[in-house]
Amino acid sequence: MTQSIEQKLRAIRQHMADQHLDAFIVPRADEYLGEYVPEHNQRLHWCSDFTGSAGTVIILKDRAAIFTDGRYTIQVRQQVNADFFEFYHLVDTPHVGWLSEQLPAGATVGFDSKVHNLNWYKTSVRTLSEKQINLVAVTQNPIDLSWTDRPTPTQHMGLLLDQKYTGLSSLAKRQQIGAEIAKQGANASFISALDSIAWLLNIRGKDIHCFCVILGSAVLMQDGSMTFFTDLAKIPAGFAEHVGEGVTVLAESQATATYQSLGQQKLTILADPETSNAFSLLTAEKAGATLIAGLDPVATPKACKNSTELNGMQQAHIRDGASEVRFLCWLENEVAQGKLYDEGFLSDKLTTFRASNDLYVELSFDTISAAGSNAAMCHYNHLNGKPATLPMNSIYLVDSGAQYLDGTTDITRTVAIGTPSDEHKKMFTLVLKGHIALAQVKFPVGTNGSQLDVLARQFLWQQGYDYDHGTGHGVGCFLNVHEGPHRIAKNSNGVALQPGMVVSNEPGYYKQDGYGIRCENLVYVADKGLAHDGKKFYQFETLTLVPFDLNLIDTSLLTKNEVNWINNYHAEVKQKISPLLTGADLAWLEQATRHI
Repeated sequence: MTQSIEQKLRAIRQHMADQHLDAFIVPRADEYLGEYVPEHNQRLHWCSDFTGSAGTVIILKDRAAIFTDGRYTIQVRQQVNADFFEFYHLVDTPHVGWLSEQLPAGATVGFDSKVHNLNWYKTSVRTLSEKQINLVAVTQNPIDLSWTDRPTPTQHMGLLLDQKYTGLSSLAKRQQIGAEIAKQGANASFISALDSIAWLLNIRGKDIHCFCVILGSAVLMQDGSMTFFTDLAKIPAGFAEHVGEGVTVLAESQATATYQSLGQQKLTILADPETSNAFSLLTAEKAGATLIAGLDPVATPKACKNSTELNGMQQAHIRDGASEVRFLCWLENEVAQGKLYDEGFLSDKLTTFRASNDLYVELSFDTISAAGSNAAMCHYNHLNGKPATLPMNSIYLVDSGAQYLDGTTDITRTVAIGTPSDEHKKMFTLVLKGHIALAQVKFPVGTNGSQLDVLARQFLWQQGYDYDHGTGHGVGCFLNVHEGPHRIAKNSNGVALQPGMVVSNEPGYYKQDGYGIRCENLVYVADKGLAHDGKKFYQFETLTLVPFDLNLIDTSLLTKNEVNWINNYHAEVKQKISPLLTGADLAWLEQATRHI
């Protein structure tokens, strides 16, 4: 029998009492600390009903609170019962700081060290200890003890990804990263990010919906040898020959003993305190290992796509663009006939167009198919309730993408349904102007995303508007649609943009209870040889090939340069996509890419 939220919280509190806990912290993350969490590890969703990709729940003896970011301000109040939870913005009210104000000195806060990173642990210990509050790692997670109908993990066999898609062998990659580990003064590195493991071994999986990985963790030595801890039943035939020499596969249950052994050998271990769970690092350190904090050594090489990967991404975007055009043509014709469908039907229809493409594997994330006011929630998901029907004379936002063997796509288009209002056109044009400004920028070597972010916001800012999300996220190649270490956002991690990095360009505007607008293309960093006075400059090259809706553009707000950019972009879309289209689809593209 399904438990109510009230029953779940009661069960959790009983297990907290058994462990003498005054509070327990539940993050969105699981043991693998990725953005995407398999169903059987969605602890935060289970105890709160919140489905967003970022958040934390704190359960006290007689209260509970949920902390989310600006993307989910509206959604969290729609999904989570206010009778049982208080609501906070996790930036304005950091959750551990809040908790330190709620408990008396001597209180005990429980946490599962396998689902928090080391940086969080160290910061939280410091914050709570200032108030004489104890932070204690539990041996049994109260959520797991209370979750009576927990789903069973998936059992999908892994995929060996051919070198014609990866450009490099696993052995070459491991030796390259091993040399970097040695350069940083370490004997080994904990590789915790699932996409880093997949990239190193040239394998993919289906353990997480839309995220092509196999669950597990790994240790990479400086000589390139690697131990991969995972479910042995998921390793396909031919794995050893595929990855080359030096890879050992062990059951996940053997990881703890390996961490202890590394410590007993007094090895120096490089680990990213943001992507490695506290349990693994503290276990090795307690056994005698020396830890060196550093960025995941795989992150940047993986982000800087080689020529094979970039070519694959370009080809994937041509096929993907054609399927998006077919969908937009179909949608316009249906609306013209007065046929207004619901968000779920539209999402499924778009997936049908994509799934017919060569090398298609699955979606790269759940399609955001948002009609009318639902688009004001920038990460809305129609699956979380009853899908709304398109209203006439409105705008429709669809953010979607796919995983192909040769690349990953992510695109948002905002389209007019019927006749858009003057306000719709004004706001869409302001957003598009920011998109164009970022797309055209040339920037010196060493520039990071935060130094470019304002380019996309400037036209909104000058009229008193903004959007509460980053402007761009990295994208993997047949991997994570949200990839680090680079990003374009107000707050930077300081990582410089380098050639081969793929990143989204997606400014937006969201009017609460009104509508939402986003213009998203994927671009990659390119070195086109621009240099003056000994200083080299990079620029962006666009990957996404789908027209922007000309019906939403107020040309009076555009400069000549911006008009030229739109016309040149649409000419490129037409030239590259046309060979894949015929009949009505081709005629629609001709009209959609007409000069303005």
